[in-house]
Amino acid sequence: MISIKNTSFFFSSMLILSSCIKQEKIQKINYTLPYKFNYEIEDKLAKDSLPWKFQIAASDYASKGNYKDALRTWDSVFPMRERTYTSTETDSIKTSFTPVNAIDFITSEATKTQITIINEAHHSSLHRNFTKQLLQKLYNNGYKHLGLEALSNGNEKDTELNTRKYPIQTTGYYTKDPQFGDLIREALAIGFHIFPYEQSTDKNGKEREIAQAKNIQQVINKFPNEKILIHCGFDHALEGIHSSWEKALAERLKEYTNIDPLTINQVLYSEKSNPKFNHPLLKVFNINEPTILINKKDGKPMPYIKKDSWSDIAVLHPNTTFVNDKANWLNNQIPINLNNYQLTYPVMVLAYLKNEDISTAIPVDIVELKDKNSACLLNLKKGEYNIVITNIKDSFLLHKEVK
Repeated sequence: MISIKNTSFFFSSMLILSSCIKQEKIQKINYTLPYKFNYEIEDKLAKDSLPWKFQIAASDYASKGNYKDALRTWDSVFPMRERTYTSTETDSIKTSFTPVNAIDFITSEATKTQITIINEAHHSSLHRNFTKQLLQKLYNNGYKHLGLEALSNGNEKDTELNTRKYPIQTTGYYTKDPQFGDLIREALAIGFHIFPYEQSTDKNGKEREIAQAKNIQQVINKFPNEKILIHCGFDHALEGIHSSWEKALAERLKEYTNIDPLTINQVLYSEKSNPKFNHPLLKVFNINEPTILINKKDGKPMPYIKKDSWSDIAVLHPNTTFVNDKANWLNNQIPINLNNYQLTYPVMVLAYLKNEDISTAIPVDIVELKDKNSACLLNLKKGEYNIVITNIKDSFLLHKEVK
């Protein structure tokens, strides 16, 4: 039998304990997960017979913000070999070029033209994050319109994007990546008008480049005195003669508008999944920020050159470091406590802004946890969020405020 004295002590202790622990309201919800778990991506990859199955898998990883596995999977397609410059070549490069901050230099150069075109690799969240960093400075210098190749167009166009102010799952294919979604969200918050320009009649090759350029030309004709930023994929940012398309988007746009765009390549001098396979130029300079190399003789930036075509500027990106598989350029890591949730692992945790629809919106961040010992960290800025925790079978909703 418990004495009255002991009972009093027991309830007093529980009261103190309860006051120290903030009880979390566990709300079970019905939720349809729009992203694949890692095992689903790998299972599909193992069974797929398409020649480009690794590129699809890399895009699937990128779409859920898994930059590390996106790099690994993409690199598995291509033969890798370690390349280095000789000490003489390294000394010559260091003597010939000065590294400068890429964002500052691009911002300055972009003031000299009406159109700036920057590319991405379609598996790289890093490239989308970099373009996002340019937005405010370009807007301050007169850039008011943002054209995105990745946006659905034609009958599938997201006609409410500019009024809704955030992207949804049907806004585009590559835009499902939280970093791409945040690029769009940030641009809309700053004040950009966002528009699609992809062809919508299944054209490819030369015809696709022409259709894209003409779609952008229509926007320029509508806003003849306003500056435009274009974010495209791979070779579309090339000027000059293209080996397969005759002229890529950038050159076609120059032809149709008589405007010489500033063209920027991010792809060649970006990291590989294993740093030893990086382009040797990345091993010459010990960079810790996106960088452009300036030729000391003429003061011009080092271009990207591909046979008879080029982009005006080549960006060098530093190697990413990972903590709990999260990239160091995602710098607002907030821990989420999952101890109160009875879940079978793996689980996926998705963060949505409080005012956005969790059934349709692009999350601001996603993390997959393989077991209960995995650290749950989400890249969250100041604000209020709805956090979805799911293993497909069971889903829960957590409200989180970051102060």
